[in-house]
Amino acid sequence: MISRRIIRTKVLQVLYAYYSSEEKSINNTEKELFFCIQKAYELYHYLFDLVIEMADYAENRIEIKKNKHQPSYDDLHPNTKFISNQVIAQLRQNKQLMTYLNQKKLSWKDNPELIKELYLMMTESEMYEKYMNDGNRSYLDDRKFIERLFNKIILLSEDLYQVLEEKSIYWNDDVDFVVSMIVKTLKRFNELTNAEHRLMPMYKDQEDRDFTKDLLRKAIINHDELRELIKEHSKNWDVERIAFMDILIMQLAITEFLYFPTIPTKVSLNEYIELSKFYSTEKSRNFINGILDKTLKDLKRSEKINKAGRGLIGE
Repeated sequence: MISRRIIRTKVLQVLYAYYSSEEKSINNTEKELFFCIQKAYELYHYLFDLVIEMADYAENRIEIKKNKHQPSYDDLHPNTKFISNQVIAQLRQNKQLMTYLNQKKLSWKDNPELIKELYLMMTESEMYEKYMNDGNRSYLDDRKFIERLFNKIILLSEDLYQVLEEKSIYWNDDVDFVVSMIVKTLKRFNELTNAEHRLMPMYKDQEDRDFTKDLLRKAIINHDELRELIKEHSKNWDVERIAFMDILIMQLAITEFLYFPTIPTKVSLNEYIELSKFYSTEKSRNFINGILDKTLKDLKRSEKINKAGRGLIGE
């Protein structure tokens, strides 16, 4: 589930905290890094549960209307398309999801106002009206509606962000990414998806988990050499006046150039330039791009770049 781009982002964030702290403990920083990633994985499961809670709320409203003293025809013959959505039914039965939610004690029971607000946002939307009034019923329609529900309602809810901020300082920055992973997960669902269906693992494989730890440690352990390279290739700049976050972005990029033989330098360069779009100004991005390009050419010229693997030798 956790992509290399998100890993790089998390490493950048904890590296900033490491250098900003008086206590410089690599072990504690590493624990913090893995904890941040664990929290993102919790949010992945937690947001899945949100649509189940919305369906429960919708069903309760239907029952209340049916039990009115004088129910109307519509009260007695409600449109149940949303509460019987096939994807929501699959999520209710998914063993991994239910087990994880129970183990982590993740629940929205203390947030009835949020569930109500999300339900009202949904029912007042054009996409909901179109979905509910469409007489055709297919699994694909059900799945597409849940995908839109995440992208058009849940992702845009200010109330949700406020609740998440109160629950965990780690969650607000991860909502966009987690929703994208949820939608990606849903696209793998079909009519035959059963209770045993596995959701995304936290890491794609052990290699990605090792990359997480190694990127952080190699960036810190080789701090002096990396900072010297940055200083050397920004001679016309006062290093002390370069934004601290810009330096950290370049430090991580050069770490990958030098110490990760299976990652192409072009990939590393592109990833950190992309990261700078979110953590630097436009002027800084151009500066980072120029310094990294200059550093990379110099490292290749001095044969300090050693890449190994299919298509990488002699890069």
